[in-house]
Amino acid sequence: MGFSLSGTHVIFFIASVIIASAVSGVFIAVINDVMTSFSERGKRIEENLDTKFKIINDPDDIPTLVSDYLFYVKNIGIRALATTNETFNIFIDGEIVVSVNYYFSDNSIQPDKVTTLFVDNSEISTGDHTLRAVGPLDIVDEFIFTI
Repeated sequence: MGFSLSGTHVIFFIASVIIASAVSGVFIAVINDVMTSFSERGKRIEENLDTKFKIINDPDDIPTLVSDYLFYVKNIGIRALATTNETFNIFIDGEIVVSVNYYFSDNSIQPDKVTTLFVDNSEISTGDHTLRAVGPLDIVDEFIFTI
């Protein structure tokens, strides 16, 4: 005659187990993707927090060397800091300084060390100015000074 009541129950049970395992597989995949995303984001945040620098000049006495003003940049983070024209952008009073008009004395600086930023004196006139240095990972320091 057909399936008995227990045969129908077995078919429904097997179908529900298959559906439950498929749903749990989707949940596991989504949870794994979210965990991976949080892990990567945490690493980026950690690297961002570990990368810091500070311009440490006397704001009223900016030294010069031939045709450049000298700014001292100290690595106050716990990671080495790449100091090149590709990793840093320099702004004077909100205007970007083209990369041929500034350079660093070192290509990188270790934690607690200082490097010199040379800025062509044609970029800075007499008066009050703001130097904004944007480094790796968009770490920023502003320095207000007078020439």
